Amino acid sequence: MNNVIVYVEQKNGTTRKVTFEMLCEARKIADVLGGRAVAVVLGSGAAQVAEQIEGYPIDAIQIVEDPAVEKFLLDPIVHYVELAAKNLGPSLILVPNTLSGRDLAGRLVARLNAGIAADVTEISAANGRVECVSPKLGGALVTHCVLRAGDYGIATIRPGAFTVAPGGSGAQIDRLEASNAAYPLTIERDVEEGSGEMALEEAPVVIAGGRGMGGAEPFTAMLKPLADAFGGAVGASRAAADAGWVSYSLQIGQTGKTVSPPLYIAVGISGAIQHKVGMRASGTIVAINKDASAPIAEFADLTVVGDAFAIVPELTKLVTAAKQ
Repeated sequence: MNNVIVYVEQKNGTTRKVTFEMLCEARKIADVLGGRAVAVVLGSGAAQVAEQIEGYPIDAIQIVEDPAVEKFLLDPIVHYVELAAKNLGPSLILVPNTLSGRDLAGRLVARLNAGIAADVTEISAANGRVECVSPKLGGALVTHCVLRAGDYGIATIRPGAFTVAPGGSGAQIDRLEASNAAYPLTIERDVEEGSGEMALEEAPVVIAGGRGMGGAEPFTAMLKPLADAFGGAVGASRAAADAGWVSYSLQIGQTGKTVSPPLYIAVGISGAIQHKVGMRASGTIVAINKDASAPIAEFADLTVVGDAFAIVPELTKLVTAAKQ
């Protein structure tokens, strides 16, 4: 196992933040393995996405602008990623841990007789082998899985688990010929429903509330306006989700989502290790807490000690005024 392949999930020329996270990790792993880091971008808009990622530290970008990718259900994607893997030889394949990414990974396991590590939050390489760390059973267990040298390996990467650092010198772009293969499952209609809220994993700023909020109302009446002022999203600790104050879809931590925004503001969160695991890759971490000795103060870049119910509204006013 020498090379690293990154499957870039995209739609109409738009990709997710996890793509850039995987590209940066691919470079680190490929350097240790002594191989190349190669991205595979498929479907309409592939060339547009290639322009977005070519400044990241990868060696090559393989583009296939095949309309079959949008016409048929997943099979063309499986075909092209399998083809790229077989052309490069035993490789590590990084796939986003999304609904379609997990489906793709499962099929590649069968096609390539590969090992797989799912929902990976840490990854490293040594002596031709790749070790992946993944939380299991709601975070009650953390597994260390080794993908062996000489074999194909697949890792589905949890969005938000890794940091992004552009800095490539310009990747080689290879336009590949589309296949004439026929596939069995046709997409008749693509229906996308959304909540209208920014996804936590994509947000440039995350405002997270914890037990110190005391109830559900401050999340909408106090934290949401601050998140809107920053153009970000609201998250929560497990304690807040367990209390029923917010949906579990907002939970950040080992048993929730992993985020890595440039700015993370934790309001009324003590900073237990379970929560730290989900946000430690953030750029600047600010803690607002009435307890100066709270564990979060040990790893926050800035700790503001005081009453969050007085501090947050004033901060919201300042951010809003600065934008005008």
